[in-house]
This record gives sequence, C-alpha cells and structure tokens, in this order.
Amino acid sequence: MIYIQIQEKYREMLDEETLRQTARSVLDHLNISNDEEMSIVVDDDEVIHALNLEHLGSDKPTDVLSFPSREKDPDSGQLYLGDVIISYETAEKQATAMGHAVIEEIQLLVVHGCLHLLGHNHSDKGGKEKMWVTQERVLKSLGINIQPTE
Repeated sequence: MIYIQIQEKYREMLDEETLRQTARSVLDHLNISNDEEMSIVVDDDEVIHALNLEHLGSDKPTDVLSFPSREKDPDSGQLYLGDVIISYETAEKQATAMGHAVIEEIQLLVVHGCLHLLGHNHSDKGGKEKMWVTQERVLKSLGINIQPTE
C-alpha cells in the first residue's frame, strides 16, 4: 500500500493516484513486491526545512527527503519501506526554472525519493550514475522526459 498525504493547500493541484502510480512504477521497475508499504507526503518549505534541520543538520528547505524504514508494520505485518517528503514550494520553483510542469517535477521527486528508500544513493560517481539511469528509465516509462536539477 502506498499512502499519500497532501497538505490541504496543494490538494487541488495534485492527484493522489498520479503520485501513487509514480511510486508504483519505481517499485515495479525494481521488481519490488506489491505488498510493501510506504508513504508520500507533500507539504511546504517550512515543514521540510524543519525536517531537514532536525534529521540532516541542514538549515534550509530542500526538494525531497527520504526516511527509509525497512521494518515490519506491527499492524499489517507488511514491510514498511519508509517515507518520502516533498516540498511543493521548492518543486514549483525548480519546475519554473527548468521550464516544465510542476507535476512532472513532483513525479521526478517521487521517483528520486523512492529510489533512496530502496537503497540508491548519489553520494559517489558510480552510485549517482546508476541512480540517474534508473530514475530516467522510470520517468520515461511514465512519459516524462526531464532531468534532475542536481
């Protein structure tokens, strides 16, 4: 199950099912079971700034944060992959700067965040190359042809 939580002021601009399908595409691409659970949260810069400071020591907002869990949910018994938190405000700024739709940027961030939940990392050249290739393949399967801003 992929749980979606969109801050109220962004609900009219985003479709939960699009976000769910985007995350599902990542899981399908990597042959991850449909039984796994995760959450995607879309909120504002203030919330992601606070999380970024608290968990990573970075005193600024960012576009996406991933919090891997890989623990069993005690209620369902399913593996909980973790949480992906996206800042709508930062995504909107990045989309405007890159000249594409905000929803495409949000989908890029969903893919990026999900890959982090699944162990991908871009802290070194080899990891970054592998992550970017996987990210591009998933996005293309969704009909999205954009590159990450990083």
